[in-house]
Amino acid sequence: MANSRKYTTFGELLRSLREKKGNTLKEVASSIEIDISLLAKIERNERTPTKQLIKNISIYFNFDEKELLNEFLSDQIVYKILDEEANVNILKVAEKKIKYRITNYK
Repeated sequence: MANSRKYTTFGELLRSLREKKGNTLKEVASSIEIDISLLAKIERNERTPTKQLIKNISIYFNFDEKELLNEFLSDQIVYKILDEEANVNILKVAEKKIKYRITNYK
């Protein structure tokens, strides 16, 4: 992803993709088969999408599904850390746990 991007959350990315394509909320919601109000809430980061919805969005916008999923999951991590008033060191601990689980649970 380019460092000069103008969004910082999954919702902002989604809005950016929609506006770049010149679509209304109604057009996109209809195409990916969700309610327009749900789509608007996702764009405002008030609701979270399902994995299936992320897949539908990636297909609709011809945008890499893994990149969309990374944006979504990174938001979840950020929100959780902020909610718990934790610091960035928790990411180092989590990284060690991930490496341990990958190594020991294959």
